[in-house]
Amino acid sequence: MECGHCCNYSWVDFVFTVLGICTFLFDLGADFWVAAEFYLQGDYHWFGIVLSFVFVSSALLQMFSWFWFKYDTELENFKPRTTTETLLLANGGRCDRLKLLHIFQLGFFLRYVTAIEQGFQVWWKKRNEPGHVIYLTHDLSMLRLFETFSESTPQLTLMIYIIIHNNKAETFQWVSITACFISIAWMVLEYHRSLRFFLPEKSKLGCSSSIVYFLWNLLLIAPRVGAVALFTSVFPPYIALHFLLLWAALLFWAWAQHTDFMDSGPGEWLYRAMVALIWYFSWFNVAEGKTMGRSLIYHTFMAVDSSILLGTWYWYRDPIVTDHYVLPLLLALLASYLLGLLLKTIYYKLFHPKIWEPLFQAGEDVPDNLVYRSLSPTDALPSVINKRMGALANSFYFSSSMRTGGKTNGIEINAIM
Repeated sequence: MECGHCCNYSWVDFVFTVLGICTFLFDLGADFWVAAEFYLQGDYHWFGIVLSFVFVSSALLQMFSWFWFKYDTELENFKPRTTTETLLLANGGRCDRLKLLHIFQLGFFLRYVTAIEQGFQVWWKKRNEPGHVIYLTHDLSMLRLFETFSESTPQLTLMIYIIIHNNKAETFQWVSITACFISIAWMVLEYHRSLRFFLPEKSKLGCSSSIVYFLWNLLLIAPRVGAVALFTSVFPPYIALHFLLLWAALLFWAWAQHTDFMDSGPGEWLYRAMVALIWYFSWFNVAEGKTMGRSLIYHTFMAVDSSILLGTWYWYRDPIVTDHYVLPLLLALLASYLLGLLLKTIYYKLFHPKIWEPLFQAGEDVPDNLVYRSLSPTDALPSVINKRMGALANSFYFSSSMRTGGKTNGIEINAIM
């Protein structure tokens, strides 16, 4: 996986990687603290649910990490780049040690260790080209995205529900909410940074685009989390049924979009299941082409679903307990959703680059299926990329267009996250 051009890796990228593992450990530590508090208070039901979120999310991360490690290590030109990789893959043991680490739920941490080690060598010691460490950080960005929607967002929803149910909040619950919020916010920033890497220099985005992107994502996620938590406070047994029915429908929709993200059939179905889980809380574009219609269908459907959840809560709530905050809360959720949609529209009107050629041609016959296709021969960009993040960047940035004789006739439809 050689990098044909020297792409930039600065101290900012290294700090982002270090802060990434710090935010993850803070979130994980908060989860175990919350679980311990529930256990000591005799709330074994909440204790079990909190731990189930943690361990199910960890298992999902390990499976994705293992699929990707297995694919990467089987490439003909693969070679260890760090001391950690050399020790794990010594004596021809390409998969056995890695498999054991993933079984013990340490594969995700291994990725952070190798990324920090390689990043330090590239940034501080100037020993290696940055292509490999950028490749590693893109995998970490995707894994953090999956972790956020399989653990942090459900955990945030659970904490809000418990506070509403008990009509009080304890310190450890506020710490958990803070940790979940930081994890979600960091995921949004890190994921957008990874997507921006694939833009040619002439189309690079400024900080203002990241700020708008960051805000509209959080503003759209917040009312969804609030609606689910409020509905759960009046009908706790039915939220699982609601999730399973909606998740099954979203899984079918992901299959209907013919996703081609992973390198095996089981891996692809695992990815589709994760996409359906993400869609339960937020829109995530997984296919190239005319995505505006799919986005409108999704937002319309989820707006109706959230409205039904909120309406159900309003009808069955305890008015004595909730009357003093019901109106401000509903107005805040509505304002958050509408402002999120407005900022999303502003982003795609003013900040989103208009790219007429796919950034990454999945069908090209290229070594490793990892070659970056620049929009212009003058763009000094790496020739080898992380094909997984490249596929997501294609879906996000590529504008489908009508063409006549190989030229665009001016009609465009932007891809939406």
